[in-house]
Amino acid sequence: MSHKVVLPIGPYHPLQEEPEFFRLYVEGERVVDIDIVIGYMHRGIEKLSESKHYDQSAFAVERICGICSNSHPFAYVLAVENVIKLEVPERASYIRTIIAELERLHSHLLWLGLAGHFIGYNTVWMWAWKYREPVLDIFEFITGNRQHYGMMKIGGVRRDIEDKEIPQIRKMVDGLKPALDMFKGAIMDDPVIKARLKGVGILTRQQVIDWCVVGPTARASGVNIDVRRDEPYGAYDKVNWNVIVENDGDILAKTIVRILEMYESVSIIRQCLDKMPKGPFDANFQDVLAGEGIGRVEAPRGECFHYIRSDGTNRPVRHKIRAPSYMNVASDKVGAVGYTISDATLTLAAVDPCYCCTERTTVINKPDNRKIMNGWDLVKLSQEKTARIRKEMKLDE
Repeated sequence: MSHKVVLPIGPYHPLQEEPEFFRLYVEGERVVDIDIVIGYMHRGIEKLSESKHYDQSAFAVERICGICSNSHPFAYVLAVENVIKLEVPERASYIRTIIAELERLHSHLLWLGLAGHFIGYNTVWMWAWKYREPVLDIFEFITGNRQHYGMMKIGGVRRDIEDKEIPQIRKMVDGLKPALDMFKGAIMDDPVIKARLKGVGILTRQQVIDWCVVGPTARASGVNIDVRRDEPYGAYDKVNWNVIVENDGDILAKTIVRILEMYESVSIIRQCLDKMPKGPFDANFQDVLAGEGIGRVEAPRGECFHYIRSDGTNRPVRHKIRAPSYMNVASDKVGAVGYTISDATLTLAAVDPCYCCTERTTVINKPDNRKIMNGWDLVKLSQEKTARIRKEMKLDE
């Protein structure tokens, strides 16, 4: 008779770049159930935003995730623009789209490198991260930053792309194509990778729908959804591109979707550079009226959703954020079950999780179900601790 054993993964584990806790129930080598415990990285961004004026919040939400540091402010400014019914200059829409697709390239290459590392294919890891560097170089050329680009603002973008810079950007983007060809050949045609990833971590189309999975994880299971096409924003309805869909639902399909999406990103960027009209890049908005609005962006991991409620003052009354990993991580409850431990750990990473994007916390006294601390209280505790550490280390002297 088999004996069920509990195998903890996390909250600190070499497989995970951020803390999250997975409790695997295993019989022999096979996973029969899994518990997912979140809440290790809460920073109270939603509550912080409600104490900042609208322009400051754009910078605050940029810090939610280092990899999706454009998707969150993009969705946020769309939500505020939805409140005030603000039309963004067409040139700004093209620039926003260029930055968004550069971020998709940077994120997918990072995931691809980590995926190679996790399966012991460190050549893929090193090559993927080598060719991620030119993408960050393009970011630096356009925005001055390789991370946290500070481009999104309500009504447009903070910096223009000058016409004299376009040939250099186009040359840098074109330089990525040979690298993508190499990855496509090295991964999609490699028998060892196929043997390791094919048929592993399968999410069926119905499971994707039942668990509300988004992004490449959903498209790898035959669910043809993409906010860029389904509810266009930026310049996505002004350029030609394809939504990449695979049907097998395994880790190999998730890999193929991301590789082929990078080709689409390069094509979108090139078209935006070619078609970008002249004119202003900022609508110079003044006031936010009372009302509510939503912003939806197809982040590299899937739909990023921001909700804003305004009372007519210079800061939001309510700011609600739902990141794609908050939806995708839950699917591990079915995606990792039935496979071996080694397969399950790959499945946890295959959704490209960002744990710091998912976190939200309220402290409750269990016996009487009484709320002890809310998000703002936790932020205050964190600030007091930081001040205490700085004093002890004499950093302010």
